[in-house]
Amino acid sequence: MDLLDILLSASFWAAAIRIASPLIFATLGELICERAGVLNLGIEGIMVAGAFAGWIAVWAGLPLWGGVAVAMLTGMMLGLVHSILSVPFGLSQHVVGIGLTLLATSLTFYTYRVVLPEVSSPPKITAFQPYEIPLLADLPLVGPALFSQTPLTYAGFILAALTALVLYRTPLGLAVRAAGENPSAVAAQGLSVTAIRMGAVIVGSGFMAVGGAFLTLSAFDSFFFDMVNGRGWICIALVVFGAWRPGKAVLGAILFAAFDALQIRLQQTGIGAVVPYQVFLMLPYFLSILALVVMSRRAEVPAALMVPFNKGER
Repeated sequence: MDLLDILLSASFWAAAIRIASPLIFATLGELICERAGVLNLGIEGIMVAGAFAGWIAVWAGLPLWGGVAVAMLTGMMLGLVHSILSVPFGLSQHVVGIGLTLLATSLTFYTYRVVLPEVSSPPKITAFQPYEIPLLADLPLVGPALFSQTPLTYAGFILAALTALVLYRTPLGLAVRAAGENPSAVAAQGLSVTAIRMGAVIVGSGFMAVGGAFLTLSAFDSFFFDMVNGRGWICIALVVFGAWRPGKAVLGAILFAAFDALQIRLQQTGIGAVVPYQVFLMLPYFLSILALVVMSRRAEVPAALMVPFNKGER
């Protein structure tokens, strides 16, 4: 199978959409935080905690959507911690975010050992199964790729559309964007910059946790500690790649996922017999960095990103 055959196969694009799904949730969450002026470096730990919380909730007896809700609530609680420390207290967002990642991953590991002390391999659950949308799934190429996914993937694309709608077509979205661009103007309108930023971080962290839960409830049927594997850091880069716009960020997530799916398939071709596999593993990250460099030159960073706001100060 040559490169063109791979790129024109429905299975390749179906895999790309599946790989992109957790990135879409987490990237949207990070985008909301940064649009409000807060850099959330706790994303990696929040995704790990969300993956575990959703999985353990379903294993304990909740339905799959109940597991998604538990994961989201877990992320929102971690987001609350981040927002309190970084917004009203004005602590360094870099330090708070990295500390939150360490806290969330450590708490997840501890909870896992407490709940399952004698288990050598994590138990499996019944995960979301692919659902083919009638008629649309029969379309050539596009049908199997887009319309034969799990319900959580469809929810990710719906969430992206809703996020764009709220950010650009509602007063709430205007307030969130203004909090990241000109918080003094927001305060002059009688709105609380602190409340807006904290709310954005809490909601955004909930989205990040659902991205982690996708891995245990949709992509796989169990939990292991390395499953997030740096996806959170990739999502931070995808926000920049998408110029802080939901639509472009989603396209960036699909692009990275396509690179990832491509390297897996290239290893199975004749090229994989002569090129070390580490080169293929590096490929999606190298191409993503290249695309990020090109796109970020034209990106406009929110003017008040990482800038603490104290009412009455200029």
